[in-house]
Amino acid sequence: MPDVLKRIILPMLLLAASVLTACQAEQPAPAPEPTIYERIHEQLVNLQTYRAKATVEYISNRGSNIYETIQHGRITGEYRIEVVAPENVAGNITSFDGQHIYQFSSRINGRVTIVARETKERSEIFLTSFIRNWSTGQETSVSVTNMDEGQYTVLEAVIPGSHPYLATQKLWVSNETLLPAKMIIFDPDGSERVIVTYHSFEYNVELDNRLFTV
Repeated sequence: MPDVLKRIILPMLLLAASVLTACQAEQPAPAPEPTIYERIHEQLVNLQTYRAKATVEYISNRGSNIYETIQHGRITGEYRIEVVAPENVAGNITSFDGQHIYQFSSRINGRVTIVARETKERSEIFLTSFIRNWSTGQETSVSVTNMDEGQYTVLEAVIPGSHPYLATQKLWVSNETLLPAKMIIFDPDGSERVIVTYHSFEYNVELDNRLFTV
């Protein structure tokens, strides 16, 4: 190769190599994969509605009462809970449309009652209530635990107010499915008072407004 061409081509090759190296150096590093907690956090903070089948157990000093329920809830506060077992209370429905609480019993001539006062024993069993307490509270915590079914992230929140039996609550979320598994509400002494066990759970389902009235 003539010396003249060498003097022209060599600098051009060196310049091209330096440009390629600079371009490679300027490429941003790929974003890290979100952690399990970040994925769970995103699921919860973006929840608008849900539908679930859940067992609700109320525990008192005299024993416990267990109900099989179908729950519907909106993050804005509306809810509907239908009791499907035990048989003596099956068909009882309580719903809240944002203004009024309705209670309906298929066993009492289909009569609808409008309730004037909400109770925390009912309102705090919904996942939407937990999310509001957890996302707005100052005292929250997170941990990871292993159970027979797999690994779970446990979120804890404080229930506002000074209820004598409902002080804090914990939510177990599956690290595999990102679905809630159970929620337990504790009294100020740390004793379990309400246990909600989820058998099925659906995030952000479409809910007709008529669900929340009777």
